[in-house]
Amino acid sequence: MSFFNFSEQMKAISEKALLKCNEKFSEIDKITEFNQQRVLKAFIDNGVSESHFAGSTGYGYGDRGREVLDEVTAQIFGAEDALIRHSFASGTHTLCVMLFGVLRPGDTVLCATGVPYDTIHSVIGLSGEGMGSLKDFGIGFEIVDLKEDGTTDLDELKKRLNEKEYKAVYIQRSRGYSLRPTLTSKEIKEITDIVKQNSKAITMLDNCYGEFTEYETPAEIGVDIFAGSLIKNPGGGIAKCGGYIAGKKALVELCSYRLTTPGIGKEVGATLGNTRDIFMGLFNAPHVTGEALKTAVFTASVFEEMGYWVSPTSTEKRADIIQSVKLGNREKLIAFCQGLQSGSVVDSYVVPEPWAMPGYDSDVIMAAGAFTNGSSIELSADAPLREPFAVWLQGGLNFHSAKIGVLLGAQRVLDLN
Repeated sequence: MSFFNFSEQMKAISEKALLKCNEKFSEIDKITEFNQQRVLKAFIDNGVSESHFAGSTGYGYGDRGREVLDEVTAQIFGAEDALIRHSFASGTHTLCVMLFGVLRPGDTVLCATGVPYDTIHSVIGLSGEGMGSLKDFGIGFEIVDLKEDGTTDLDELKKRLNEKEYKAVYIQRSRGYSLRPTLTSKEIKEITDIVKQNSKAITMLDNCYGEFTEYETPAEIGVDIFAGSLIKNPGGGIAKCGGYIAGKKALVELCSYRLTTPGIGKEVGATLGNTRDIFMGLFNAPHVTGEALKTAVFTASVFEEMGYWVSPTSTEKRADIIQSVKLGNREKLIAFCQGLQSGSVVDSYVVPEPWAMPGYDSDVIMAAGAFTNGSSIELSADAPLREPFAVWLQGGLNFHSAKIGVLLGAQRVLDLN
C-alpha cells in the first residue's frame, strides 16, 4: 500500500482483517474453479469458434453466434433453454420481460421473499399508475412477509399456497436495499420444494448478483425460470450491457415472444458486434465473481475490526456479491462512498453527492468508477440516505485494486471518529 497514504491505524486494521480472510478466500477459490470448469466445458461442448463472434445487422436472421450463445448459456446454468441478449436494457428490464412473458391477465403471483427491490415496484404495480404495470393488466401480486429475522416464512408460504391458486411464485435471491440475508441455494430449494408439493405454480427467480457464487445453479434446485443482468456477475466485467433468461424451454420461448414479437421470438435480433464481448464476459464471469466475493469478505472483515455491524459477516456463507455495512449516520455514508470513489479506476476525481435517483423513494449516494456505466460487478457502493444508514457494496474486477478502494472508504470513516 506504499502508493497510498493510509494511517498506521488503517494499515494495522487491514493486515489483521486480511489474515482473518484466508480460510474464506480458499473456499471461494474452490467454488471459482468448479464454476470455471463448468463454463469451459460448455464452450467446448458447443464448439465455440471465431466465426460465432461475427455481428449481424437488420433482422439478424441465421445468426449462428447468437444461437450458440443461447446454447452455451443454457448449459452453464443447467437449463433447458436460455435467452441472452445485449438488447436487455437492465436487470429490471430483463425481469420485466420474464414476468410479462409468462403471466397473463387474471393471473396472480405470490412473492415468497417479502417486498421486492425498489426498481421492480413500478413493474408489478406497487407504485405508479397507468404505466403498463402487471397491475394495469389485471395481474395480481401478493407478498409473503419475511419473519422478524429477515428469513423466508416457509409456514406462511405453505399456508397461502393451500388457500389460493397462484400462477407463479416469485423469489428474489439478493437482499436489495434491505438487511435481510441473501438466499442460499439450499434456502431457494426449500422454497421450490414447498411450491411444488403444495401447488402447480411456476417458480420464478430474480437471480441478480447470485450467479457463480455457489456450486449449484437455480435450474438444478428446482427453479423453473430465472433472470439476471450482464453488467453484474455473468458479464464478467466485459459485456457492456444486456441480460439473460434461462429455465424451462416452454417458458423461455414465451419470454422470447415478449422480447421481440409473438410467433418470432428468438429467431431475430441483430447482435451488432456484441457477441464477442458477451462470450468473453461469460468465460471470465466465474473468476471475476470470485474476486468480487473476496472484496466483499475483506470489506466485512475490515469493518468488523472497526466495530461496525456487517452482513454477511466475514465468515458467513455467501450467495451473492453484496456486502452491507451499517455505518450509523449520513456523514459516514457519504464519507465512505466518497473515499471509495477516490480509489476507482475511472472517475477517481469525482466527488459523489446524494441525489433523487429515479426509481427510489429517498436520496441515494452512489460511488462507481467503472468502465461500463452502472456495472455492479465493478467496484461500486450505494446507499439510500435513510435509516439504518447502511451502505451496500458490490463488485471488484480484481481483489488487489478493489481492496484499495475499500480501504480509502474505510479511512474516511475512521477519520470521522
